[in-house]
Amino acid sequence: MGASASRLETKLLAVLGASFVAGILFWHTWPLYPFKLLVVLMHESGHAAATLLTGGSVRQIVVDRREGGYTLSLIPPGLWSQIVVSSAGYLGSTISGCVLLLLAARSKTGRWPLVALAVWTGFVAALWVRDPFTLVFVAGASLVLALVARFGPSLLRRGLLVFLGTFSVSYALYDIRDDHFGSAAVQSDADALAQATLVPAIVWGVVWGLLSAVLVALTLRFVLSSRAPSSRAAPAFPKRSAA
Repeated sequence: MGASASRLETKLLAVLGASFVAGILFWHTWPLYPFKLLVVLMHESGHAAATLLTGGSVRQIVVDRREGGYTLSLIPPGLWSQIVVSSAGYLGSTISGCVLLLLAARSKTGRWPLVALAVWTGFVAALWVRDPFTLVFVAGASLVLALVARFGPSLLRRGLLVFLGTFSVSYALYDIRDDHFGSAAVQSDADALAQATLVPAIVWGVVWGLLSAVLVALTLRFVLSSRAPSSRAAPAFPKRSAA
């Protein structure tokens, strides 16, 4: 049991490393396209969740075929609500990825986390998706996740969780980099927040990037430390000779 579990975790760590490398080398290739759209959905879901937590209401979530997206919502007036909702996109992607990594490390089969993902995508579609492209994509994502959860082997299910988690946190960091240090022409969340707070957008981008990096580091530290054997051999004591 211990040896096989150790080998399994080693395979998952290999998937984590391969996912990170694949994100760097094949970032603009078509196989990663659906995963980018799924992370965009996570990003926009973060905005939606923060809107609800601050007492606002969500009208619509849109995932654009050009790997963008937006959330139409009404939030309560006030600077704090604006900061929380605007920050929840990038940080929401990072938190979602970290949760997936933790679930992959803790779940023996990975089935129920994938079922939860399928339910979540369907829930988002039912409540807030109206446009045809986003509906088709979300329905397809829910179906694939459900099929893998039902018929996929354990290693595939847990490997998919690790891949999605790694890709999500990587995408959040890459997105922050592209929006604030690249040539992005569209207005970012940080640009909107800069207009509300007069704090430069690049400052918000750096703060979100640092927070994301810290969250990822803490998650990986926990995952790696949890690989240590849970039980230790009992100390040996010399037997007492009979009197």
